[in-house]
Amino acid sequence: MQPAKHPYVIKISCPATSGIVAAVTSYLADHGCYISEMAQFDDEISGAFFMRAVFRFNSDFAGDIRQIHDGFVDVAERFEMTWELHDSTEPMRVLLMVSKYDHCLADLLYRHQKGELQMQITAIVSNHLDLRPMAEREGIRFIYLPVTRETKAQQEAELLRIVEETQTELVVLARYMQILSDDLCQQLSGRAINIHHSFLPGFKGAKPYHQAFDRGVKLIGATAHYVTSDLDEGPIIEQEVQRVDHNYTPDALVAVGRDTETVALSKAVKYHLEHRVFLNHDKTVIFR
Repeated sequence: MQPAKHPYVIKISCPATSGIVAAVTSYLADHGCYISEMAQFDDEISGAFFMRAVFRFNSDFAGDIRQIHDGFVDVAERFEMTWELHDSTEPMRVLLMVSKYDHCLADLLYRHQKGELQMQITAIVSNHLDLRPMAEREGIRFIYLPVTRETKAQQEAELLRIVEETQTELVVLARYMQILSDDLCQQLSGRAINIHHSFLPGFKGAKPYHQAFDRGVKLIGATAHYVTSDLDEGPIIEQEVQRVDHNYTPDALVAVGRDTETVALSKAVKYHLEHRVFLNHDKTVIFR
Protein backbone atom coordinates (compact mmCIF):
# COMPACT_ATOMS: atom_id res chain seq x y z
CA MET A 1 0.00 0.00 0.00
CA GLN A 2 1.31 3.46 -0.98
CA PRO A 3 0.55 7.00 0.24
CA ALA A 4 -2.33 8.73 -1.54
CA LYS A 5 -0.08 11.23 -3.38
CA HIS A 6 2.20 8.50 -4.70
CA PRO A 7 2.24 8.92 -8.53
CA TYR A 8 2.25 6.11 -11.06
CA VAL A 9 2.63 6.12 -14.84
CA ILE A 10 0.85 3.80 -17.24
CA LYS A 11 2.02 3.55 -20.87
CA ILE A 12 -0.17 1.95 -23.49
CA SER A 13 0.12 1.22 -27.20
CA CYS A 14 -2.35 -0.82 -29.24
CA PRO A 15 -4.31 -0.88 -32.49
CA ALA A 16 -6.53 2.20 -32.72
CA THR A 17 -10.20 1.53 -32.04
CA SER A 18 -13.14 3.03 -30.18
CA GLY A 19 -13.41 2.86 -26.41
CA ILE A 20 -9.76 2.71 -25.36
CA VAL A 21 -9.66 5.97 -23.40
CA ALA A 22 -13.02 5.27 -21.78
CA ALA A 23 -11.91 1.78 -20.75
CA VAL A 24 -8.66 2.99 -19.18
CA THR A 25 -10.06 6.02 -17.39
CA SER A 26 -13.11 4.13 -16.14
CA TYR A 27 -10.94 1.32 -14.83
CA LEU A 28 -8.71 3.71 -12.90
CA ALA A 29 -11.66 5.71 -11.56
CA ASP A 30 -13.47 2.54 -10.46
CA HIS A 31 -10.38 1.56 -8.47
CA GLY A 32 -10.11 4.83 -6.58
CA CYS A 33 -7.55 6.55 -8.78
CA TYR A 34 -7.25 10.18 -9.82
CA ILE A 35 -5.65 10.93 -13.21
CA SER A 36 -3.49 14.05 -12.94
CA GLU A 37 -1.98 13.97 -16.44
CA MET A 38 -2.95 12.24 -19.66
CA ALA A 39 -1.82 12.38 -23.30
CA GLN A 40 -2.80 10.35 -26.33
CA PHE A 41 -1.96 10.08 -30.02
CA ASP A 42 -3.69 8.24 -32.85
CA ASP A 43 -1.30 7.53 -35.72
CA GLU A 44 -3.66 7.47 -38.67
CA ILE A 45 -0.92 6.22 -40.99
CA SER A 46 0.07 3.11 -39.02
CA GLY A 47 -3.25 2.63 -37.23
CA ALA A 48 -1.54 2.60 -33.84
CA PHE A 49 -2.76 4.31 -30.67
CA PHE A 50 -0.52 5.60 -27.88
CA MET A 51 -1.47 6.78 -24.41
CA ARG A 52 0.33 7.87 -21.25
CA ALA A 53 -1.39 8.67 -17.98
CA VAL A 54 -0.12 9.73 -14.57
CA PHE A 55 -2.40 8.77 -11.69
CA ARG A 56 -2.52 8.40 -7.94
CA PHE A 57 -4.92 6.92 -5.42
CA ASN A 58 -7.56 9.24 -3.98
CA SER A 59 -6.73 10.33 -0.43
CA ASP A 60 -9.73 8.46 1.00
CA PHE A 61 -8.95 5.22 -0.84
CA ALA A 62 -6.66 2.48 0.48
CA GLY A 63 -5.22 1.50 -2.89
CA ASP A 64 -3.03 -1.44 -3.82
CA ILE A 65 -0.98 -0.95 -6.97
CA ARG A 66 -0.52 -4.70 -7.37
CA GLN A 67 -4.28 -5.11 -7.62
CA ILE A 68 -4.40 -2.29 -10.17
CA HIS A 69 -1.75 -4.07 -12.22
CA ASP A 70 -3.29 -7.51 -12.05
CA GLY A 71 -6.81 -6.30 -12.74
CA PHE A 72 -5.77 -4.26 -15.76
CA VAL A 73 -4.69 -7.40 -17.60
CA ASP A 74 -8.29 -8.01 -18.72
CA VAL A 75 -8.57 -4.49 -20.16
CA ALA A 76 -5.23 -4.88 -21.94
CA GLU A 77 -6.20 -8.19 -23.50
CA ARG A 78 -9.49 -6.78 -24.78
CA PHE A 79 -7.68 -4.08 -26.77
CA GLU A 80 -4.49 -6.06 -27.58
CA MET A 81 -2.40 -3.59 -25.61
CA THR A 82 1.31 -3.48 -25.05
CA TRP A 83 1.52 -1.74 -21.70
CA GLU A 84 3.74 -0.85 -18.75
CA LEU A 85 2.95 0.36 -15.24
CA HIS A 86 5.67 2.28 -13.40
CA ASP A 87 6.16 3.81 -9.98
CA SER A 88 7.38 7.28 -10.92
CA THR A 89 9.22 7.72 -7.61
CA GLU A 90 11.54 4.77 -8.28
CA PRO A 91 14.74 5.93 -10.04
CA MET A 92 15.62 4.07 -13.22
CA ARG A 93 18.89 2.16 -13.15
CA VAL A 94 21.20 3.72 -15.77
CA LEU A 95 24.65 2.74 -17.03
CA LEU A 96 26.74 5.47 -18.70
CA MET A 97 29.29 4.75 -21.41
CA VAL A 98 32.06 7.20 -22.34
CA SER A 99 35.40 7.43 -24.11
CA LYS A 100 37.54 10.57 -23.82
CA TYR A 101 35.12 13.47 -24.27
CA ASP A 102 33.73 14.55 -20.91
CA HIS A 103 31.07 17.19 -21.68
CA CYS A 104 28.06 14.87 -21.92
CA LEU A 105 29.10 12.88 -18.87
CA ALA A 106 29.72 16.05 -16.84
CA ASP A 107 26.32 17.44 -17.83
CA LEU A 108 24.44 14.25 -16.93
CA LEU A 109 26.23 13.98 -13.58
CA TYR A 110 25.43 17.61 -12.77
CA ARG A 111 21.75 17.27 -13.67
CA HIS A 112 21.55 14.06 -11.67
CA GLN A 113 23.16 15.75 -8.66
CA LYS A 114 20.64 18.61 -8.91
CA GLY A 115 17.71 16.20 -9.01
CA GLU A 116 16.73 16.86 -12.64
CA LEU A 117 17.25 13.24 -13.70
CA GLN A 118 15.48 10.56 -11.67
CA MET A 119 18.04 7.80 -12.07
CA GLN A 120 20.46 5.60 -10.19
CA ILE A 121 23.80 5.35 -11.98
CA THR A 122 24.87 1.71 -11.83
CA ALA A 123 28.32 2.25 -13.37
CA ILE A 124 30.38 4.24 -15.84
CA VAL A 125 31.94 2.05 -18.53
CA SER A 126 34.73 3.30 -20.77
CA ASN A 127 37.20 2.06 -23.35
CA HIS A 128 39.70 4.63 -22.03
CA LEU A 129 40.92 5.66 -18.58
CA ASP A 130 40.70 9.43 -19.13
CA LEU A 131 37.41 9.95 -17.29
CA ARG A 132 38.07 7.59 -14.41
CA PRO A 133 38.87 10.47 -11.99
CA MET A 134 35.49 12.06 -12.76
CA ALA A 135 33.69 8.84 -11.86
CA GLU A 136 35.73 8.36 -8.70
CA ARG A 137 35.00 11.92 -7.52
CA GLU A 138 31.31 11.09 -7.69
CA GLY A 139 31.78 7.74 -5.97
CA ILE A 140 30.51 5.87 -9.03
CA ARG A 141 31.86 2.48 -10.05
CA PHE A 142 34.18 2.84 -13.06
CA ILE A 143 34.70 -0.14 -15.36
CA TYR A 144 37.50 -0.12 -17.92
CA LEU A 145 36.78 -2.18 -21.02
CA PRO A 146 39.43 -1.43 -23.67
CA VAL A 147 38.31 -2.48 -27.14
CA THR A 148 40.40 -3.72 -30.04
CA ARG A 149 39.40 -5.59 -33.14
CA GLU A 150 40.46 -8.82 -31.43
CA THR A 151 38.69 -8.17 -28.11
CA LYS A 152 35.50 -6.46 -29.31
CA ALA A 153 33.23 -9.51 -29.06
CA GLN A 154 34.62 -10.46 -25.66
CA GLN A 155 34.22 -6.94 -24.25
CA GLU A 156 30.68 -6.61 -25.56
CA ALA A 157 29.79 -9.89 -23.87
CA GLU A 158 31.29 -8.49 -20.66
CA LEU A 159 29.24 -5.33 -21.07
CA LEU A 160 26.05 -7.35 -21.35
CA ARG A 161 27.07 -9.28 -18.24
CA ILE A 162 27.52 -5.99 -16.37
CA VAL A 163 24.13 -4.74 -17.57
CA GLU A 164 22.53 -7.91 -16.24
CA GLU A 165 24.53 -7.94 -13.00
CA THR A 166 23.64 -4.31 -12.18
CA GLN A 167 20.02 -4.73 -13.33
CA THR A 168 20.55 -1.78 -15.64
CA GLU A 169 17.39 -0.59 -17.38
CA LEU A 170 18.91 2.07 -19.66
CA VAL A 171 22.34 2.43 -21.28
CA VAL A 172 23.43 5.93 -22.28
CA LEU A 173 26.27 6.38 -24.76
CA ALA A 174 27.53 9.77 -23.60
CA ARG A 175 30.01 10.21 -26.47
CA TYR A 176 31.17 6.60 -26.42
CA MET A 177 33.34 6.46 -29.52
CA GLN A 178 32.97 2.82 -30.49
CA ILE A 179 30.55 1.29 -33.00
CA LEU A 180 28.42 -1.37 -31.33
CA SER A 181 27.92 -4.69 -33.08
CA ASP A 182 24.57 -5.62 -34.62
CA ASP A 183 24.10 -8.29 -31.97
CA LEU A 184 24.69 -5.87 -29.09
CA CYS A 185 22.34 -3.30 -30.64
CA GLN A 186 19.61 -5.93 -30.82
CA GLN A 187 20.23 -6.95 -27.21
CA LEU A 188 19.88 -3.32 -26.09
CA SER A 189 17.01 -2.42 -28.43
CA GLY A 190 14.82 0.31 -26.97
CA ARG A 191 17.00 0.74 -23.91
CA ALA A 192 20.17 2.38 -25.23
CA ILE A 193 20.45 6.07 -26.18
CA ASN A 194 23.23 7.59 -28.26
CA ILE A 195 24.16 11.18 -29.14
CA HIS A 196 25.85 12.39 -32.30
CA HIS A 197 26.35 15.61 -34.23
CA SER A 198 23.90 16.21 -37.04
CA PHE A 199 24.81 18.80 -39.62
CA LEU A 200 23.23 19.92 -42.85
CA PRO A 201 24.87 18.40 -44.85
CA GLY A 202 26.10 15.46 -42.76
CA PHE A 203 29.81 15.10 -42.12
CA LYS A 204 31.21 11.69 -41.30
CA GLY A 205 34.62 10.60 -40.17
CA ALA A 206 37.26 12.57 -38.29
CA LYS A 207 36.84 16.19 -37.18
CA PRO A 208 33.27 16.80 -38.36
CA TYR A 209 33.27 20.35 -36.97
CA HIS A 210 36.34 21.22 -39.01
CA GLN A 211 34.59 19.80 -42.08
CA ALA A 212 31.61 21.97 -41.22
CA PHE A 213 33.86 25.02 -40.99
CA ASP A 214 35.35 24.28 -44.40
CA ARG A 215 31.86 24.13 -45.88
CA GLY A 216 30.64 27.29 -44.15
CA VAL A 217 27.68 25.74 -42.34
CA LYS A 218 25.00 27.98 -40.91
CA LEU A 219 23.52 25.48 -38.46
CA ILE A 220 25.11 23.26 -35.82
CA GLY A 221 22.98 20.38 -34.58
CA ALA A 222 22.89 17.24 -32.44
CA THR A 223 20.60 14.22 -32.43
CA ALA A 224 19.82 11.84 -29.56
CA HIS A 225 18.37 8.52 -30.69
CA TYR A 226 17.92 4.91 -29.74
CA VAL A 227 20.78 2.67 -30.77
CA THR A 228 20.25 0.36 -33.74
CA SER A 229 22.52 -1.60 -36.03
CA ASP A 230 22.22 1.22 -38.60
CA LEU A 231 24.87 3.65 -37.39
CA ASP A 232 23.34 6.92 -36.11
CA GLU A 233 20.02 6.12 -37.77
CA GLY A 234 17.94 4.81 -34.87
CA PRO A 235 14.58 6.27 -33.83
CA ILE A 236 15.10 9.94 -32.98
CA ILE A 237 14.19 11.11 -29.48
CA GLU A 238 15.44 14.70 -29.42
CA GLN A 239 17.30 17.15 -31.66
CA GLU A 240 18.90 20.51 -30.94
CA VAL A 241 20.14 23.11 -33.41
CA GLN A 242 21.94 26.43 -33.12
CA ARG A 243 22.60 29.02 -35.80
CA VAL A 244 26.21 29.99 -36.57
CA ASP A 245 27.89 32.21 -39.15
CA HIS A 246 31.19 33.08 -40.80
CA ASN A 247 32.60 34.51 -37.55
CA TYR A 248 32.85 31.07 -35.96
CA THR A 249 36.27 29.41 -35.97
CA PRO A 250 36.55 25.60 -35.93
CA ASP A 251 37.13 25.71 -32.16
CA ALA A 252 34.05 27.89 -31.71
CA LEU A 253 31.99 25.39 -33.72
CA VAL A 254 33.27 22.59 -31.48
CA ALA A 255 32.15 24.58 -28.43
CA VAL A 256 28.69 25.11 -29.91
CA GLY A 257 28.58 21.41 -30.74
CA ARG A 258 29.29 20.51 -27.14
CA ASP A 259 26.35 22.63 -26.01
CA THR A 260 23.88 21.15 -28.50
CA GLU A 261 25.01 17.61 -27.71
CA THR A 262 24.61 17.99 -23.94
CA VAL A 263 21.17 19.58 -24.23
CA ALA A 264 19.83 17.04 -26.73
CA LEU A 265 21.16 14.08 -24.75
CA SER A 266 19.91 15.28 -21.37
CA LYS A 267 16.42 15.91 -22.76
CA ALA A 268 16.30 12.49 -24.39
CA VAL A 269 17.41 10.77 -21.20
CA LYS A 270 14.85 12.72 -19.17
CA TYR A 271 12.02 11.77 -21.54
CA HIS A 272 13.00 8.12 -21.25
CA LEU A 273 13.34 8.24 -17.46
CA GLU A 274 9.86 9.73 -17.20
CA HIS A 275 8.39 7.05 -19.47
CA ARG A 276 7.37 9.58 -22.11
CA VAL A 277 8.83 7.82 -25.16
CA PHE A 278 7.05 5.24 -27.32
CA LEU A 279 8.69 3.40 -30.18
CA ASN A 280 6.63 3.66 -33.36
CA HIS A 281 8.49 1.53 -35.89
CA ASP A 282 11.48 3.68 -36.99
CA LYS A 283 10.13 6.77 -35.22
CA THR A 284 9.14 7.77 -31.70
CA VAL A 285 6.06 9.24 -30.10
CA ILE A 286 6.96 11.52 -27.19
CA PHE A 287 4.49 13.07 -24.77
CA ARG A 288 6.38 16.07 -23.40
